[in-house]
Amino acid sequence: MPELTSDMKQLIERQRLGFVATVCPDGTPNLSPKGTVCFLDDDTLIFADIRSPGTVANLRVNPNIEVNVVDHLIRKGYRFKGTAQVLDEGLDFARYVEWFSARGMRDAPARIRAIVIVTVTQVRPLVSPGYETIPDEESMRAYWIKHYFGCESG
Repeated sequence: MPELTSDMKQLIERQRLGFVATVCPDGTPNLSPKGTVCFLDDDTLIFADIRSPGTVANLRVNPNIEVNVVDHLIRKGYRFKGTAQVLDEGLDFARYVEWFSARGMRDAPARIRAIVIVTVTQVRPLVSPGYETIPDEESMRAYWIKHYFGCESG
């Protein structure tokens, strides 16, 4: 299994928002943003099901998953492929709900319906083709800040 590097972990902690891809029972894709993506250890990601009935239902049938985490300003990130386990009761579920509470999630016990644990089996970098014309991360960040906010970074 690939090991999550410190760069990957820092990106996940900074962004928290991941885009989760699962497979529907009819074989079509399902993509859903998750604002609770974190890493547990060197080969495991976790997120809380707040309002993700489709994602969780898909994972109960087919545990294959991909989580993309991207820094939107520098247009770089990672694709984490793996298999998921859904927890919605028991000691591990309660422990992870408390873990999210300790990380600052408001009213976690009332909001979390399930916990998804992702064992990462493959990691690939995500890099924007914009780097073909914009030379470095600082320039890329400045370009997107100006685009989104109409001002220069600084």
